[in-house]
Amino acid sequence: LGDGLRPGGLPDAGDELQIAELYTLGRLVRKAREVGVQTMVEGPGHVPIDQIAAQVKLAKIATDNAPFYVLGPLVTDIFPGYDHITAAIGGAIAALNGADFLCYVTPAEHLGLPTVEHVREGIIAAKIAAHAVNLTRFEADFKKDYLMSLARGRLDWAKQFELSQDKERFIEIRRKRPTKTEACSMCGDLCAIKLINDMLQKR
Repeated sequence: LGDGLRPGGLPDAGDELQIAELYTLGRLVRKAREVGVQTMVEGPGHVPIDQIAAQVKLAKIATDNAPFYVLGPLVTDIFPGYDHITAAIGGAIAALNGADFLCYVTPAEHLGLPTVEHVREGIIAAKIAAHAVNLTRFEADFKKDYLMSLARGRLDWAKQFELSQDKERFIEIRRKRPTKTEACSMCGDLCAIKLINDMLQKR
């Protein structure tokens, strides 16, 4: 069930029309359930960061806890070209407060039709937001980050690559920013992990 009166910008978030429509969607959810039709409810696209939790919780109440998905929501309107990032910030907060699905937003949002690369960037940003919440809830998700932490502590690049969720970007940056040591090119021989490992091996 789509929300045609969802806010198209931050000043409209939570206005009377949006909330009235939300309760109308709740009535439609109940009617659909009465005849055995599954529903999910679309949520807002632009919401100030301090209103996201309340909006999600209100939506879940108004729709009898129907599956709720959000278009971001975008937490600022003045960074065109970066709406995948503003949406990921809002998406993480929304998911933490009960949103069930995140709709990806591309960098081209509000500017033009997205390219394949824009779609890729939007999906990655949404996956980051979702995983940031999921790892606080599911042991399997947290374990991935735990293993990555161990791999970084061992400067185990093969394992880091294996665990990386965007292997193409991993390889791209490693190739463009090479290093002559086993540490990355950020610190090189001055890498704190490398120095500690070297000291431990000398003991």
